[in-house]
Amino acid sequence: MGLSQEEHLKRLMPPEGRVRVVLDTDTYNEIDDQFAVVQMLLSPERLAVEAIYAAPFRNTRAETPGIGMELSFDEIGRLLERLGVPHDGFAHRGVTEYVGFAKVAQPGAAVDDLIRRARDDSAQSPLYVIAIGAISNVASALLKAPDIAERIVVIWLGGDALDWPRAFKKNAEFNLMQDVGGAQVLFDSGVPVILIPAMGVTSHLTSSVLEIEKHVEPQGEIGAFLARRFKEYSDDHVGWTKEIWDMAAIAWLLNDAWAPSILMPTPILADDITWQSDEARHVMRYVRYIDRDAIMKDFFRRLEAFEAGTISVTHPGISGSVKT
Repeated sequence: MGLSQEEHLKRLMPPEGRVRVVLDTDTYNEIDDQFAVVQMLLSPERLAVEAIYAAPFRNTRAETPGIGMELSFDEIGRLLERLGVPHDGFAHRGVTEYVGFAKVAQPGAAVDDLIRRARDDSAQSPLYVIAIGAISNVASALLKAPDIAERIVVIWLGGDALDWPRAFKKNAEFNLMQDVGGAQVLFDSGVPVILIPAMGVTSHLTSSVLEIEKHVEPQGEIGAFLARRFKEYSDDHVGWTKEIWDMAAIAWLLNDAWAPSILMPTPILADDITWQSDEARHVMRYVRYIDRDAIMKDFFRRLEAFEAGTISVTHPGISGSVKT
């Protein structure tokens, strides 16, 4: 049946109040997912976090997508342990293979959990799916249960800016390249999408060792862990900064003024990883800019509050709280 045009546009508006969210993350791939997980869980006044899903990835850190998913699942556990958050029933393993150009739904606990939560008839609001890795888990859920496109909103950090020059880079953003077929499923499904590009938009959401040592490392066990991950990423810290891309997806939900956006037709993603336009396509929201300073200040403030005991995350999705 699908959403009406009016309802589709409504879903693309920044939501009011506390929202239901799940996070889909290739947490061990880099160091930015870890920061995004922590900022999300330390925002209980805004985000009712129901689950975290481990997404697949393959690179020098993981020989296969399945190994990447398992490494990410383990990294999620390390973060939750340091935040005092129960792991069982909250973190879920994702798929071990990509959807691919054949558009085949892959099995995984995360896929089934996402479908179940999207179909929750008791929920009074749509489920926001924050995806900061390959889109394989989400695409598998959409293929297996197309009806959930009417019940979720997907915020995906994937691809480079639509006008990013091919001479610089052939849209070779990591999340998109991992599963082009899965991304095609996302864009063609009709689900409301907030697209947050990498190069040209979130590429300036960076930090330095000096900043991390001053504002993150002193903040207890979780701060020390994040600082260690950040510094391990490079052997040469002189003049070096590192993108923390994935925090942008959390930021849009926390305060859309930190991630200004426009409405535009959803592009067509060709097999050769190029964008094609069609004005008749359903509309998406496209983030054009990131307020780096506002996002980082918010993150530092929340870390300090957690260490001081004025923010607690005691039961994700139910009783995360802010002490006053």
